[in-house]
Amino acid sequence: MQCVRGTYDLYGDAKRKMKKVTTTGAAVVEKYGFEEIETPIFEFTEVFSRNLGDTSDIVTKEMYCFNDKGGESLTLRPEGTAGVVRAFVSNGMQQNLPVKFYYSGPMFRYERPQKGRQRQFTQFGVELLGVESPQADIEVISMAYEFLEKLGLSGQVTVEINSLGDAESRDAYRTKLVSYLKEHFNELSEDSKNRLDKNPLRILDSKEECDKIVVENAPLYSESLNETSRKFFADVLKGLDLLGIKYRVNNRLVRGLDYYSHTVFELTTDKLGAQGTVLAGGRYDGLVSQMGGGNIAGIGWAGGVERLAMLLDENVDLPRPIAVIPVGEDTNDFALQIAYKLRLAGFRVEQSYSGNMKKRITKANKLNAVKAVIIGSEEMENNEVTLKDLDSGEQKNIKAENLLKEITL
Repeated sequence: MQCVRGTYDLYGDAKRKMKKVTTTGAAVVEKYGFEEIETPIFEFTEVFSRNLGDTSDIVTKEMYCFNDKGGESLTLRPEGTAGVVRAFVSNGMQQNLPVKFYYSGPMFRYERPQKGRQRQFTQFGVELLGVESPQADIEVISMAYEFLEKLGLSGQVTVEINSLGDAESRDAYRTKLVSYLKEHFNELSEDSKNRLDKNPLRILDSKEECDKIVVENAPLYSESLNETSRKFFADVLKGLDLLGIKYRVNNRLVRGLDYYSHTVFELTTDKLGAQGTVLAGGRYDGLVSQMGGGNIAGIGWAGGVERLAMLLDENVDLPRPIAVIPVGEDTNDFALQIAYKLRLAGFRVEQSYSGNMKKRITKANKLNAVKAVIIGSEEMENNEVTLKDLDSGEQKNIKAENLLKEITL
């Protein structure tokens, strides 16, 4: 039997690389005071449909929805932010601002599987709630940048950034955009025609070639920013300059949802083909209010763990093990004790279970063991072991109680 299309079995080096991405991310963001949160893999459907918008591709085409035995409509989470904000509101965290969370886990979207993008995929993300100033934007972008630096990817990615301004700026831009798009209505795709009245900004994200041609000459968002929004964006860019973080202002970078405001950003690469975004984020000051939690600012980002793992150049190796090799059945119990003590001391141990001495040594070498602890009947009687260096071939007999002192890796 095969896996369901768009899913995969994860093991070996691929799993080790993904683990490196998530553990590196956790180590970075915890330095900034972020704490891990785990939300349910499925939520009430309205958590996503209400907040991602009924015209979004995620809601209309990609969500995995089902009715449970009680008749409730539930959905496997397609992204992390909505669930975290729902948890923030439902657990009454508004009294303890700011709130800083990070998360890691599987997400689900029904879309055409492609390189680094499956129907079950993993995201690592952060959410900062309760800070209205540009300092929050600078902090989360610098975190993302450091995260990729620690993965050794800073030279392979580009930070793209733009401003959507405040509500006043957004309304002004929307008016200009709708006027322009109506002039080109017949040139738009059917999806974009349907979105023109409900959410015209989504048309700017369209992947349809006919829409891309129209959007190419659309008004720029920057032309509609008021003075307050211009200053906010200038302060964000100044902060990034102070930290030495390189970026490129992309006037075509937008978010279609109404609760997004001010800073939006993406980290992109050309190493994975046309779909080059590996991490994306933005400020969503209207989302908490939309979910019934009051007028509280928010900003965050999320990265695709599989896509980030694919950018890692080298394999992620486990520590080299120590092979414990009993010779004869009468030494198995003694070997079991030796292996247990080594593991308690923090060593990775592979215990040999069968085969003659030659086969067991051969197996130890295949496992890339650094040393072998050989236990024969005579050694056991003298409370000794033979410690063999599998790189140099040197070996010596030592007392069992001195084994931990003798092993240096």
